[in-house]
Amino acid sequence: MIERGVVTGITYKMRAIILLLVATLGCISWASQECRNMVSCSACIQTPNCMWCGKSVNFTDDGGKELPRCIKRTDDIASRWRSACGAEANIHEPGNYFELVTNEELTAAGVLAGSGEGGLLASGDVVQIQPQRVAMTLRVQEALSMQVTFRQAEDYPVDLYYLMDLSKSMEDDKESLSKLGTLLAEEMQKITRNFRLGFGSFVDKVVMPYVSTVPEKLERPCKECAAPYGFRNALPLTTNAQAFADEVQKAPVSGNLDAPEGGFDAIMQAVVCQDKIRWREEARRLLVFSTDAGFHYAGDGKLGGIVKPNDGECHLDLSGEYTHSTLQDYPSVAQINQVAKQHKMNIIFAVTAEQTSVYSRLSHMIEGSSFGELTANSSNVVELVKGEYNKITSKVELKHDATDPVSIRFFSKCKGATEKETHICQGLRVGDQVDFRVEVKLSKCPEDRSDWRQLISIYPVGLREKLIIDLEMLCDCDCERPGNEGYIPSAEECNFHGTYQCGICKCDVNYFGRNCECDASTPWGTGTFDDSTCREPNSSSICSGRGTCHCGVCQCNVRDNVDEVVDGKYCECTNFLCERHNGLLCAGPDHGECVCNKCDCKPGWKGPACTCEDSIDNCINPDGNTICSGNGVCECNQCKCNETEDGRYSGKWCEDCPLCGTEHRCLDFKDCVQCRVYETGPLAGDAEACAECSVLYGSIEKDRVVANYSVRVGDWVKVEAEGERICTFFDENDCRFTFVYGYDENKDPVVRVQQTLECPPKLDILGIVLGVIGAIVAVGLALLLMWKILTTIHDRREFARFEKERMMARWDTGENPIYKQATSTFKNPIYNGGK
Repeated sequence: MIERGVVTGITYKMRAIILLLVATLGCISWASQECRNMVSCSACIQTPNCMWCGKSVNFTDDGGKELPRCIKRTDDIASRWRSACGAEANIHEPGNYFELVTNEELTAAGVLAGSGEGGLLASGDVVQIQPQRVAMTLRVQEALSMQVTFRQAEDYPVDLYYLMDLSKSMEDDKESLSKLGTLLAEEMQKITRNFRLGFGSFVDKVVMPYVSTVPEKLERPCKECAAPYGFRNALPLTTNAQAFADEVQKAPVSGNLDAPEGGFDAIMQAVVCQDKIRWREEARRLLVFSTDAGFHYAGDGKLGGIVKPNDGECHLDLSGEYTHSTLQDYPSVAQINQVAKQHKMNIIFAVTAEQTSVYSRLSHMIEGSSFGELTANSSNVVELVKGEYNKITSKVELKHDATDPVSIRFFSKCKGATEKETHICQGLRVGDQVDFRVEVKLSKCPEDRSDWRQLISIYPVGLREKLIIDLEMLCDCDCERPGNEGYIPSAEECNFHGTYQCGICKCDVNYFGRNCECDASTPWGTGTFDDSTCREPNSSSICSGRGTCHCGVCQCNVRDNVDEVVDGKYCECTNFLCERHNGLLCAGPDHGECVCNKCDCKPGWKGPACTCEDSIDNCINPDGNTICSGNGVCECNQCKCNETEDGRYSGKWCEDCPLCGTEHRCLDFKDCVQCRVYETGPLAGDAEACAECSVLYGSIEKDRVVANYSVRVGDWVKVEAEGERICTFFDENDCRFTFVYGYDENKDPVVRVQQTLECPPKLDILGIVLGVIGAIVAVGLALLLMWKILTTIHDRREFARFEKERMMARWDTGENPIYKQATSTFKNPIYNGGK
């Protein structure tokens, strides 16, 4: 049989698992180390999952070993740490806290919200979001989740203010709106019975270059036009639909010069003038902005000499006219967005087709806004307003006003089965309930202590209801606050030069050390901090970077792993920074141990990582018992071969060099292998010589070891071990045979032979000759056939062309133009025929 090599090792999947485990353990170790590096209680509790011991004496375990003040809750010494810290009051590990402060039930489905009359609930009694107020305390980097539920009540109050561009180009739109005003009110009352309607109009600032300032143009800028104006509140919000239609009907159109209009001035006044527009506190507020032109915004006022920024305040007189149109600039988009958010306004931009691209982008910049396309004369205004209102009420969008470092994320199943991160749910109907999971997380503590407590609002866009979060950030410990137990200014424990808090000293200025025992006037100092005695000669690193200098003496760091030690006068020695092999320090405890950053190898091993065997046994060539055959040096019990001008030596014992004129032992085994295994070769005809072969004899059917030589026969061979050599020869029949020779543990030769000869395939000469002849004949016949077909086709085409020309031939029967008859005929002009 043939010997087959066994590949040992671990699969890629196992390697991946091991790497994952190592990475996980590394992360755990890093997190644990991060806790232990914290030097104050506030820094400790601001690190996730860390806890602090405020014990008022030296903090050591039962064996007297000093323990870190701050550790991870899941640290391997946590139980021993808690026992050493003592009373629970000494352990500071605050956790996140959550409390429902106000949690009124949602308004039941089917209960109508309204004015409080006729059995309807007052709008102030409607509850659409639950809970309404919560209190929570949060640690840094530790999230807290809660559930928020929203359900839209039926017949919720709606205030709709129609703000219309009344420049000359909108005249036909005004006529349509006046006719459809009553219908608009009726359609909205089908949605909610508590509906109010108002109307306002705008043109532009009455200054050049927006409006012509020629006196007659100021009075009548166009035919049948009224004087221009900025913004006019024609009808505050009312339930009288007929009054709305009348005001729209009698509102005069005007004119201006440039294409954009002063719509932003009008939006600002319509939103901020709460009392004069009569917006209700608890109603859903809709502002429909109708125009066929663009808009001026902040900065455009400079064209008319107006440089004062818009103040965002209400400036309407008793007649509803905007008094500061020519005194301050247009509002910016950001200002419009700010007041819309502040007053929970849903703005609907109802614009003509050529303006939809502009206002669609604008709607993305203003919270709670949308846009729709008007027909040329606004005849679809009712359907547009109704459709946009349904879009607004068919979705709920939660927003918050939290700022860094507080982050809030929303998760919901909406009406589906899988939870995903989203703050919007769509496709809702009145009465549908939607649950959100709200995750609140604190990334860090603000520098300003006054920001450690905040009020944060979560609200549905377009509604005034909200959830208030009373957030307290856990950024320090009670024992770090003056007046609390554990806080002692100028404490004896700190040599009266620092504040004792949470079990440690916080030293005054110019004092340092664990107990504030060092200052600038210590004997080894010269008025300034001198750390030269904590540095090694010719080194700039204090305590080798592995400790701290206390009054001129290095105090080495304590490692998380109790088996790892840092020591030395300058903390220069460790037992864990030696070279490693396969992840093992000094190749493992069987090879050596780490002493002051260097491997101290055990007997039988040497090298920087104790990986080299201190022996030459594997370097001795059994042929001659020479070290590396005299052609190399023995390093780590392995031969390192020399390289000469002629070539490089190779092999386990540097015994081979094909280019150096040396020969290997393949020829020594060739004849015997050929005779005994394949019964060929020079010894095949001499049975006695073959049987008495000096190398191989015995049965070839099984492994035999005779006269210190062994042979093994198999189906294939390959080099499987270091020091083996493969030999390949060809016999008299051009058959290749291969064998490998090497040496066993006793340095006796081992020959492994490939049982099957690799012979070239036998060729059928007659078949090849006949095949070639047949192929030539077939090709010739094929060429003749192709020639015959081509000539036949050519002849037929020529004959067809001849026949066609013959059929189309025509003979001309006309006279020859140069032929003259032999006779001539003349007429007497006065001859009358004999009469």
